[in-house]
Amino acid sequence: MKINLKNGIDKLLFGMKQNDVTAIYGKPDRNYKDEDNNVIFAYNALKMRLTFYVEEDLKLGYIVASSPDLELFGTTIINKKITDVKKELAPKGLIKFTQEEFDTFENYFNEENWIIFQTEFDEVVKFEIGAIINQKDEFDWKFGKK
Repeated sequence: MKINLKNGIDKLLFGMKQNDVTAIYGKPDRNYKDEDNNVIFAYNALKMRLTFYVEEDLKLGYIVASSPDLELFGTTIINKKITDVKKELAPKGLIKFTQEEFDTFENYFNEENWIIFQTEFDEVVKFEIGAIINQKDEFDWKFGKK
């Protein structure tokens, strides 16, 4: 499954509605609301959790994924040492990361692409990607754009 920076993962594009997603992947294994009333879809086989923002007309705005099939620039990232991942991404221009630690986990956040590599014991265990917010302080929805 290819990560498309600033756009989504695989066939998922930021700005899709729930019916656009179910047309591609079918019904989610879990469908619930979070504390902000956003709609969450969880797909077990894909190892992905999708967030549809209630304040944005329930558009897909955030994806959390942990599938070993995830690829960024043609290289897998899950279960790899974060030092190796960062080394592979540096030539692609992904070098600025803000590091945050809690318990045994560390997050490596790249604001320009709104991505997070979550590690535990120095290995990437989870990847998060969110829709980009543009200069006008609005979401830059990708779905439906030519």
